[in-house]
Amino acid sequence: MTGMLGGCSASSGSGQVTLRLVAADYGDSSANSSKKYWDELVRGFEAEHSGIKVDVSVYSWNDVDRKVKEMVAAGNAPDLAQIGAYADYAAAGELYQADDVLSIPAQADFLSELSDAGKVKRVQYGMPFAASTRLLFYNKTLFSDAGITPPTTWSELAADARALKAKGVKFPYALPLGPEEAQAETMQWLLSGGDGYLDGFGSYNLDSTQNVATFTWLKDELVGKGLTGPVAPADLNRADAFAAFTRGEVGMLNGHPSLMKAARAKGVKFGMVPMPGVNGRPKFTMGVADWMTAFKQNGHKDQVRDFLDYVYGEKNVLAFSREYDLLPVTNSAQQTMAASPQDADLQPFLQQLPSSELYPAGKTSWAGVSADIKKRIGRAVAPDGSPAAILGQLQREAVTADSSIR
Repeated sequence: MTGMLGGCSASSGSGQVTLRLVAADYGDSSANSSKKYWDELVRGFEAEHSGIKVDVSVYSWNDVDRKVKEMVAAGNAPDLAQIGAYADYAAAGELYQADDVLSIPAQADFLSELSDAGKVKRVQYGMPFAASTRLLFYNKTLFSDAGITPPTTWSELAADARALKAKGVKFPYALPLGPEEAQAETMQWLLSGGDGYLDGFGSYNLDSTQNVATFTWLKDELVGKGLTGPVAPADLNRADAFAAFTRGEVGMLNGHPSLMKAARAKGVKFGMVPMPGVNGRPKFTMGVADWMTAFKQNGHKDQVRDFLDYVYGEKNVLAFSREYDLLPVTNSAQQTMAASPQDADLQPFLQQLPSSELYPAGKTSWAGVSADIKKRIGRAVAPDGSPAAILGQLQREAVTADSSIR
């Protein structure tokens, strides 16, 4: 469901201000659209703040970042945007700093690792709104039929995949390196191989020795041996891999919390374990955060602060996290969730968060680098592909992009 976007933020009546919020839709149908969440939240907020109205527009994740970019380019920025990136707007001087639009208690309640990820040059502009981590999902029925147990190392994962293939499983390990979310699967594997997108100094490190070794192993030991299914990884998107898992066609794949509900709805018996590393559990796993941003253009700093303090109240953070099987971004909500039996399913994901590494969203170049990874990384594991060549090309272009916008 998409809200209708009004005109510029405006004052109407005596001292009344209307804030415009653009938000992403986390629902998978009209029944659980984020529009319903925001409508209820806004009703509660407006009942307590008679001088502030809030108009909310909700767009799909396929459209929301582009919509906000178009609004800003047209000189019609919303007051608030809940989107996937913030660094380019911060670098252009278009955003309020977090401490301009949050009370001290609200800002201090964020998980420290998420607050740090929201910074550009040590100043926080991105306010975390939702978080998730990844675990290795496996089909318990298929594993039982093959007489195997969940892997803890890469060699065990490959052995399990061979056993599943021998039993006729369509996708022993689903490797979605298609353009939808290849940057996520890539990062999870790079971390499990002991490296990642950045080096210890915050510079891009895509073609490191370890990263090349990781993708060489994927190409030779999984893709090259026919253990990733009939669809080439470059053509397999995450949504299609998840759908195949819910049909019982996938032995293993990396997944986030929402896959639990989808799999249960289709009667799939599944288990979840940490992503294996080369010789055991890796030091870091992948985390993802989405961001709330506050634009300066309309000058409604005080009203934005009132609204955001309400948005980040424990009750609302918990309601959103529970509705969409996501992890809370505040300490207070996370502590409540950790102690609540109703949230037991999310505990394995919560346990991953302190050791998770997020996308380098604080780098203004990340949006372009991520887009390049989505388009090209699948070719690294193609039969005629070269992990060293593809990662090297991505690295050169990432360094160029990073240097040109500093």
